Amino acid sequence: MSLVADEFSALAERLWRAGSERRPCEPLTDDFPALTVAEAYRISKLNLERRLKERRERLVGRKIGLTSAAVQKQLGVDQPDFGYLTSGMQVSDGSSLASGALLQGKVEGEVVFSLKQPLRGPGVGIAEVLAATDWVAPCIEIIDSRVRDWKIKIQDTIADNASSAYFVLGARRTSPTGVDLKASKMTLAIDGEVRSTGQGTACLGDPALAVAWLANALGALGDGLSAGDIVLSGAYGPVVRFEPGSRCEVEIEGLGKVACSC
Repeated sequence: MSLVADEFSALAERLWRAGSERRPCEPLTDDFPALTVAEAYRISKLNLERRLKERRERLVGRKIGLTSAAVQKQLGVDQPDFGYLTSGMQVSDGSSLASGALLQGKVEGEVVFSLKQPLRGPGVGIAEVLAATDWVAPCIEIIDSRVRDWKIKIQDTIADNASSAYFVLGARRTSPTGVDLKASKMTLAIDGEVRSTGQGTACLGDPALAVAWLANALGALGDGLSAGDIVLSGAYGPVVRFEPGSRCEVEIEGLGKVACSC
């Protein structure tokens, strides 16, 4: 049975309050096991609109999640998902998050694409993504879940804005054709100890292909990416817990480094 308007609002409110009050909530799918992916995206959009209105943030791009085959298998899905990035989610390279900013945070290393031209599916491929990209840079995505103990199904994470929290962009800008993104290796260290490694092939085989997937998925929803948007293309390696007092540094071969503290 499809959700009615009041139920959409109530589920969006549950996630909003979990984040605002710093108290994780129970999974949405516990109460609504038939929740669909389309309905989950609608819940996510409601809280995006609330951020833009109440917090006066700007939409600056999208993040792609579930680009790893292992994570897709874990959640029983065969494609990625996406969430929204707003101006209030950006953290400066080298800086620290405010105390209590995270509920149960984790970090992952990936590449960010900054677009100079719009991208809208269908029919977007790697060549179109590279032509539309102004620069790429290393990125730390700080993910978090408003759902208790990360007890999520695909619908729960989508409704929760793809479990996003913050992102940190590296200062170095590189032409997308100036590095082999598929072959580029990533190292993520916590307090100087390497905790995660990987490379671009872990991200749907090619980070640019992940961006193409996003453009085509948005096109199917009547949406698209604009010039000036940024896109976080998905993790190069396993995610790592981000504990208070720790420092994360990510280095991607050919792109440079980026860091932040919790």
